[in-house]
Amino acid sequence: MDWDDAYANAAYIEGADAYPDRWAKEAATYRNESAARVDVAYGTGAREVYDLMLPEGTPKGLLVFVHGGYWLRFDKSFWSAFAKGARARGWAVAMPSYDLAPDVRISEITQQIAGAITHAAGEVAGPIVLAGHSAGGHLVARAVCSGVLPENVAARVVRSVPISPVSDLRPLLKTSMNTDLQLDEAECLAESPALLSPRDDVEVTVVVGSAERPVFLDQAQWLSEAWGCDRIVVGDKHHFDVIDALADADSDLCRMLFAG
Repeated sequence: MDWDDAYANAAYIEGADAYPDRWAKEAATYRNESAARVDVAYGTGAREVYDLMLPEGTPKGLLVFVHGGYWLRFDKSFWSAFAKGARARGWAVAMPSYDLAPDVRISEITQQIAGAITHAAGEVAGPIVLAGHSAGGHLVARAVCSGVLPENVAARVVRSVPISPVSDLRPLLKTSMNTDLQLDEAECLAESPALLSPRDDVEVTVVVGSAERPVFLDQAQWLSEAWGCDRIVVGDKHHFDVIDALADADSDLCRMLFAG
């Protein structure tokens, strides 16, 4: 099996090259429209910052959205427009950046995201919902495993929604990207949500597009089976457009995220 091809998303998405520019342009416009607080520091590093977008009135709670990019690329500035649905429903949204491989290992990124969630939780009261895409899906699943978040923050997390997550890191050992990720067997065992257990008090729903690469359908199924949680397969959506529903307050995804 060609593992590089198996985990290649853009090569199988028509017009894939246009997505990042579109995301960035729409994000910049929305940050201005929403009067976002940008570059709120949650740590000491240049990338340990998040943008915070508040709704009109008192927030009902906090959504933390963690971006993907195989822990190798992107930052918070591409994703702001995906806060539309949450803000329209009265929720605040924090979107963190984090350091990227090969400068850091995935285990270090896990701790950075825990720090971002913890800092944002100090800025916004109420329940916390986590959502993340691809590598971000891995990170929001990892965040609800025991011992990652401080107890007072973890107790506020009511829901985690990994979207197209990488839940078992071991197949990535066979890819060329591991030259930068620097994964080894021990880190895969320690950082793979599908090989761990979530906290008992958090609801988890895994989301994946039906038109995604087979390995991502597998990864979503592995997490759902390991954790005994719901898995939603969204029809006709691929790895890049499966998150579009976050921008629509009336979408099934937003209804599920902010239910209750």
